[in-house]
Amino acid sequence: MPSMTALLAPAENVSRPPLPKRPVPHERTPDGPTPANPRPHPRTSADPTTLEALRRVVDGQIGPRRPGAIYQNTDGAFEVLSVVRDPEQARGLLNRRCAQWALIVRDVLRANAEPFAVGSVWTTSDHLVREAVA
Repeated sequence: MPSMTALLAPAENVSRPPLPKRPVPHERTPDGPTPANPRPHPRTSADPTTLEALRRVVDGQIGPRRPGAIYQNTDGAFEVLSVVRDPEQARGLLNRRCAQWALIVRDVLRANAEPFAVGSVWTTSDHLVREAVA
């Protein structure tokens, strides 16, 4: 029967190759120069076609919800009080870094309901109860 000390003793003169090193993230490369903008894809000013495409996407996400419209979904029925299309203001209202728009709505099924901001997109489960007044 082998002794316990033989099982616990380290192997003698075992040469192993060094383990591979994990790559350093591009922002923290110590041997390379730090770029002025360390983001992988620096933001550039958008051309008009990109802005128009973004506007169409936002319009599709908002759907027919305009100020004065009432819509209903599984969460309840809501009157749209305001549509916020300024991304900075929408991000502040929704506490989301990527928000492009927000709606200020009021629950019409609750008495004395306070207005609140939502950023949910228009889906097939949403139904327009009353169109917005032009």
